[in-house]
Amino acid sequence: TAAPLAPPELAPSGGPMNTAPLQPLFLLRPGIRLVLASASPRRRQFMDEWGLPYTIVRPTGVEPRPEHGETPAAYALRAATAKARAVAASADAGADDLILAADTVVALGHDILGKPADDADALDMLRRLSGREHVVITGVCCLFPDGSSAGFADTSAVRFHAWPEDVLRAYVRSGEPADKAGAYAIQGQGAFLVESVHGSWSTVVGLPVSRLAALLLEGGWMRPVD
Repeated sequence: TAAPLAPPELAPSGGPMNTAPLQPLFLLRPGIRLVLASASPRRRQFMDEWGLPYTIVRPTGVEPRPEHGETPAAYALRAATAKARAVAASADAGADDLILAADTVVALGHDILGKPADDADALDMLRRLSGREHVVITGVCCLFPDGSSAGFADTSAVRFHAWPEDVLRAYVRSGEPADKAGAYAIQGQGAFLVESVHGSWSTVVGLPVSRLAALLLEGGWMRPVD
């Protein structure tokens, strides 16, 4: 006897899930090469989801330190601009490049929480964030082939649930906090830590895609697929 057919996978709406490959959303202006000045897998994924071809050029040695009295938003934008300009000055840059760089910071009050130095530092950051609201700011810089540039910093407010110590320790042992600003990743195992987000989720992940899409479309650097 034939095995019974499995029921179709359902979308949240209750209808069948569309498993076909997604079609591209946008096209770059002809003759432009998009250069992504980032090694972030999630930023690459956003570009893949848009259907844009890109080249990765990683900036090196350009991670500036926050200056005294500098706001987290100003620092995030300055860091993104430094990355973009470092790639523009590199041997890999070309005259037709649209260079996109971003930098994401986590701030609790005026304190910028970078990547933890070790597990103890990660646990300390998570203790400070637990049960409180903090902000995540992503600075974005675009250098265009015509010599112009544009940049902005987008901010989202994130609130953690008040987690007990053993939960925070278990998350640190997972290894995920090791290379993450603020010692967590909302797009990974750390998603459970977050009680609410006010603002753009993609800003917390590392690229404010709504504001970026508006910038590139309004400037004519990309267009929707017909």
